Amino acid sequence: MSEYRIEEDTLGAVKIPATAMWGAQTERSRSNFSTGNKMPLEIIKALLQIKKAAAIANNEVQAITEKKADLIVQAIDQLLSLSDEDLRKDFPLVVYQTGSGTQTNMNVNEVVAHVAKRINSKVEILPNDDVNHGQSSNDIFPTAMNITAAIAVDKLEEATKHLIEELQKKQVKYWQIVKIGRTHLQDATPLTFGQEVSGWVSMLEHDLNYLKVLNKTLAELAIGGTAVGTGLNAAPHFADKIAKQMSQVYQHNFTAETNKFYGLAAHSGLNVVHGAIKTLASDLMKIANDVRFLASGPRSGYGELNIPANEPGSSIMPGKVNPTQAEAITMAAARVMGNDVTVNVAASQGNFEMNVYKPVLISAFLESADLLTGTIYGFADKMIAGLTVNENRMKELVDQSLMTVTALSPHIGYHQSAEIAQQAQKDGSTLRQAALKSGLVTAEQFDKWVVPIDMTNIEEK
Repeated sequence: MSEYRIEEDTLGAVKIPATAMWGAQTERSRSNFSTGNKMPLEIIKALLQIKKAAAIANNEVQAITEKKADLIVQAIDQLLSLSDEDLRKDFPLVVYQTGSGTQTNMNVNEVVAHVAKRINSKVEILPNDDVNHGQSSNDIFPTAMNITAAIAVDKLEEATKHLIEELQKKQVKYWQIVKIGRTHLQDATPLTFGQEVSGWVSMLEHDLNYLKVLNKTLAELAIGGTAVGTGLNAAPHFADKIAKQMSQVYQHNFTAETNKFYGLAAHSGLNVVHGAIKTLASDLMKIANDVRFLASGPRSGYGELNIPANEPGSSIMPGKVNPTQAEAITMAAARVMGNDVTVNVAASQGNFEMNVYKPVLISAFLESADLLTGTIYGFADKMIAGLTVNENRMKELVDQSLMTVTALSPHIGYHQSAEIAQQAQKDGSTLRQAALKSGLVTAEQFDKWVVPIDMTNIEEK
């Protein structure tokens, strides 16, 4: 048996591996573009779902026969039932190909046609005329982009909620544990650890709200615009039927009621939503850095927090524990920030009637959402859940701090309070010792005015 078969497209004959399910156009792309990651399977699956819905919609208006529609649906169902590993075998193309995603769209069309032929060779299914009927890569690919992005953001929202819940447990548990505050990386007035955590929680709650509000823009689908946005060759109500089917499949409220010229030429929705993902990444980096710095030590750093020992921290230093979950999520955040530049630039390249940076844009977007979703769960479950406070260390640092002198300021004035703090720093004494030495404050007054828990304005939780 030959290792290859010959197929033809509009440019001529192409030699294709005998067992390959794809056709001539896929093989040309495979030969011409080999660098970079493979097209995300989420996009492939979305394209399959869209083409399944298109076959049903086309049959309803008698644009294709019932036999052809049923066979296309059977072929797609068979493909969707495959494991990711098996599905990948049929979809070998990389992200860095044509900027419209045309070659991946044709990869899907060709594979569906070949699978259909294996199911029933008596009914001819053509990649362009049947599987792609009423569609163009120019509207079908951005439709898949928005669908996959919306679902990825849904998952990211769930991960963020989970982290918020874990942090809220710590907020409640440590609401009245006093610690020293820090501004400009220098000692500041006291607060409680619960208050500090409440700030982290609020950051994430704001980020979650940004995602929820902005995610709605991804529900607008370009389907029905075909080549340049005019809808040429698409049947009446074709786009609405597909949007309705996609809403049912993905449990997301998609709509085809949008400007198609915008849908093909601009990806503003993806751009603005990724901006919210980048904002979340920025806040996660701040939170993770706070945790790992507060846990630094355990004897030569801040030492205020105790982190779980998930794995040995060194190949040479026995007993070392490192904040690895914080490192993972901050590296993911750095990648997201880089991806945001890619998304920004790609979204700006809507030349005339079509943006031609679609594959790299959606690849970067999905990578960002997936990275944060995974590392958020790891950070929540393997670091925050097991996080405890070193209460003695927190008290020690509060007692040593000079910034509790702020409580004296309303009683003896700012400048005289500053002189006491500066003298304590110079002498290496405690603030209490310096205050009593100044003669401006009695022991009774100091103990009444300088009460760290009172300085936090704490409210009962």
